[in-house]
Amino acid sequence: MNDDTSPAAVLRKRLYWHSRRGMWELDLLLIPFLEKRFDTLSEEEQLTYQRLIEEEDQDLFVWLMHREWPEDPALKHMVKMIVEHAENTDNSAYRTL
Repeated sequence: MNDDTSPAAVLRKRLYWHSRRGMWELDLLLIPFLEKRFDTLSEEEQLTYQRLIEEEDQDLFVWLMHREWPEDPALKHMVKMIVEHAENTDNSAYRTL
């Protein structure tokens, strides 16, 4: 277990646990994105990701499964980034989540 208590590490741990959802499909999209891409996002995009994971599972599922898009342009952009990452990355290591 990582004992890092820096503000960045605490934020990362909080985001990780909030990215784990009640649906396996959401876990397979959110956690790999968080682990692989979050640190490369701009500060504004990181804040948008934090807002996104505050949304209800049902809304996230509909958006991430391409059934609808969020009305908020920033959330829509973030959803597209997550979907694109999932479609272009080997996430087989996460299938045991």
